[in-house]
This record gives sequence, C-alpha cells and structure tokens, in this order.
Amino acid sequence: MIFSTLHPARLILPLWIAWLVSWLAAGLWSNRTESRPAIGSEIRYRIPMLIGVLLMFAPVREEGPLRLWHMGPTGAWLCVTAVASGIGFAWWARVHLGRLWSGRITRKTDHRVVDSGPYAIVRHPIYCGLLLSLIGSALAEGTAPAIGGFFSLLLGMWMKARQEEHWLAQQLDAGAYADYCRRVPMLVPFLGHK
Repeated sequence: MIFSTLHPARLILPLWIAWLVSWLAAGLWSNRTESRPAIGSEIRYRIPMLIGVLLMFAPVREEGPLRLWHMGPTGAWLCVTAVASGIGFAWWARVHLGRLWSGRITRKTDHRVVDSGPYAIVRHPIYCGLLLSLIGSALAEGTAPAIGGFFSLLLGMWMKARQEEHWLAQQLDAGAYADYCRRVPMLVPFLGHK
C-alpha cells in the first residue's frame, strides 16, 4: 500500500544513504596500507567530486528555471533500477577486491593486479557502478544542478581513475598492469580500451 502512494524517485536517497553507511562500515575490512601518493595530489579530483555531490543533492524548487523535466512513474522506476543496479555492481567489485580496497589511492599489503570478476569487465568497476547510479539519480532529479553535478562527478572519477592507474603502474608489476589496461576498458564496458 505504501508503494502505491510513494513516487519511486523518493527511494533514491535512501538507497544512497544505505550505500554510504555500508561502504563506510566496510572500510574497516582492508589490508594495511604500504604506500600512497601525497594527499595534496588528490585535491585535483576531490574538488570536482565535492562540487558534483553538492550539485547532485542541491534542493531545487519543484517548479522553476532549474527544473528541466519531471520524471513519470515508469521513468522514475527505471532510474531507481539504475541506481540500485549501479550500487550492486559497485558492491560486487568491492567484495571481489576484498582487503585490497581503499577509498584513497594506495598500495596495500599483498597488492596485485586483479583482473577477474567485475575487473574483467572494466578496470574501475566501482566507479562504473557509481556512475550508473549517478546517471539514474540525475535523470530522476531532472534539474540543471543535478545534471551538472553528474558531469562534475564524472570528471572527478575519471581524474581519480587516471591518477590511480599511473600510481598502480609504478607500484605494481608495470608489464602486468599495462597488459591489463590493453585488454580491459577503463570505465565503460565494451567501449574500447585505454
């Protein structure tokens, strides 16, 4: 009965909150960090990501110049499905990576190239899944700030992925990592390599 009166887009924020809480809790399950780049080098990708989050979740009046469209129930359910699917894909990658995961660019104890599971589909499946969720969120929101936020987050994640790849190529077996990069696309499945 509650779902018949609830607009599906209202499920998106609880999905993000559940992801954030569970993601932070899972951060305790990780190997010891052996090395990482200077924290100052992370500012380049963190700024567009922060701006993107602020824009994505900026409150906008129901009617007004910033509202680009209203999503009907069918479209909203498709957006909720995209958000849930993206979060699920990111979680699959997080669990598959296991104790090698870190929220920052790091080299963990026993770090190696992981090229199985979701990492055989894209080199950055966590970012890929989160971007799918962000697309669903932005489309469901239907505002100029949400669309701008998506593109700002896309830029930040792409910058972080590039920095991460440069770091890992230096820290891991460079030949194995270069081979992995030749075989597997970066962020979008089936969209070429590099």
